[in-house]
Amino acid sequence: MTTLTIRTDSEVERALEALTREGLSRSEAARMAILEAERAHRRARLRAEAEELHNDPQDVAASRALAAEMDAIRAW
Repeated sequence: MTTLTIRTDSEVERALEALTREGLSRSEAARMAILEAERAHRRARLRAEAEELHNDPQDVAASRALAAEMDAIRAW
């Protein structure tokens, strides 16, 4: 495990105080924040990719064609 050093301002210090009030360490709070930020970033990228596909007429047409083909060969 490596060490990360950051500079905090009053807003970050207030947030850290709130997060550590019930026993969470500053390191744990920082790790949680970094992991949550990465998850949010990943979700935003996936959302943007989905929007791009949703707005792509060729992709929409291909999806509809595939759905129609699957309906045609469905056993039920």
